[in-house]
Amino acid sequence: MLKLKRIGIDTQNESIAYVDRHCQLFRPDQHRALKKVSITGEGGREVLASLAIADDEGIVADDELGLSEQGFSSLGLPEGSPVTIAPAVPPRSLESVRSKIRGATLSSDDIRNIVVDIAHHRYSEMDLAAFLIGSASFMTTDELLALTEAMIAVGRKLEWRQPMVVDKHCIGGIPGNRTSMIIVPIVSAYGLTIPKTSSRSITSPAGTADTMEVLARVNLSVDEMRHVVNECGGCIVWGGNVNLSPADDIMISVQRPLGIDTREQMVASILSKKVAAGSTHLVVDIPVGQSAKVRGMEDAVRLRKLFEFVGDRLGLHIDVAVTPAAEPIGRGIGPVLEARDVMAVLRCEADAPSDLREKSLQLSARIIELDPACRGGTGYARARELLDSGSALRSMERIMRLQGPPSMTFNLGELTHEVNAKVSGKVRDMDCYRLARIARLAGAPLDRGAGIDLLRKTGEVVEAGEVVYRIHAAHAGDLALATEAAERNVGFAVAPASLP
Repeated sequence: MLKLKRIGIDTQNESIAYVDRHCQLFRPDQHRALKKVSITGEGGREVLASLAIADDEGIVADDELGLSEQGFSSLGLPEGSPVTIAPAVPPRSLESVRSKIRGATLSSDDIRNIVVDIAHHRYSEMDLAAFLIGSASFMTTDELLALTEAMIAVGRKLEWRQPMVVDKHCIGGIPGNRTSMIIVPIVSAYGLTIPKTSSRSITSPAGTADTMEVLARVNLSVDEMRHVVNECGGCIVWGGNVNLSPADDIMISVQRPLGIDTREQMVASILSKKVAAGSTHLVVDIPVGQSAKVRGMEDAVRLRKLFEFVGDRLGLHIDVAVTPAAEPIGRGIGPVLEARDVMAVLRCEADAPSDLREKSLQLSARIIELDPACRGGTGYARARELLDSGSALRSMERIMRLQGPPSMTFNLGELTHEVNAKVSGKVRDMDCYRLARIARLAGAPLDRGAGIDLLRKTGEVVEAGEVVYRIHAAHAGDLALATEAAERNVGFAVAPASLP
């Protein structure tokens, strides 16, 4: 037996076990080639973890076993509890992964066993990467359905006791596209239930949860989330705190570094989360543009059909909106700047971004018209009325009040660099990917106040030397990196005034 010790290291989705190199009870040098070890404690509680050997007695003593934050939380035992450590038995489902790599089509049982093992952290990152790459090479629609159903089954599923629970999801790739934070208060003010669980950013300058956190607390428990929804009709919270489709969170942690983002895996990820959140009706936004995730209508149609196929079989009503994505939405890229734009739209300020307002109204209208009580063709007018009358703003203020204030005040980055037009003319093209990259180099979303403030958009006239956008950062090093990237490629083009 070893004594359990909590190691205050956040290892994201992977549990790490720390054992002193001179531990005589386990002798880690003999086991260093193990992919996983099994940690067992009182009541048969078990967690699987990767093994790390410590040479510093300040980390663990020779009679202790340390667990990173994730492993310690999963095991659920107090520090000092007696635990045993042993080599973990390799999951049987790995044989199915090997079959998939060889090009086999997996059965529903095969996929269910794989997902259960993933959710219980029985796969190493190498095992998980093998499954993801094998699936990315070829996946049938039946396999996609089985994967989605298995991902729903291994996590929590929320029930709202409402005949209609609506939601909206954008597949991403467009900076500033914070329509959800406007749609939720409009739709909840209308009277539909819309419990919005959102992700934090992984590769973009801001996720909905990052931006909402500028305005209110987002790491609510399930009970707190229920209270907000029951009182307000909606919420905007971080989904990672309520254990919806946990296997998806684990897979995403490996997908993103590998650059794997297939249509099938995207559909399984989104729909497993929405069904687990209790949604009955979902509007999916697929932006299409030269620098978006989806570049053309042919790909958009294929993706739409996958959403509809899986949604039909899960009993989830899907309405897919294919929207143009030639430039960022709104004026801000980064959490503080995007929160500014959202509140400007909700407050109906004169200089509020018209594109963010219009897209939010269009998508809100599609959700409202899902309501059988809404007369066909009146959804847009009703959404606009709710926004212009201040009802949506009051709904958002109630949601913010009940979710609670943010943990700290987030301010716009004080260090700035201005990017100027080289010639006079009209802004012709804006590269969403490039501008998002510059905003991330400036520190977004980790520094909530970092990002890009867009002063001109496509079609607007500029003079040579005029500022097109301003980079904000909190640290000089980040500002230097973003400035250097902008000097290499500013992310926009200006058509000289002499050209049509």
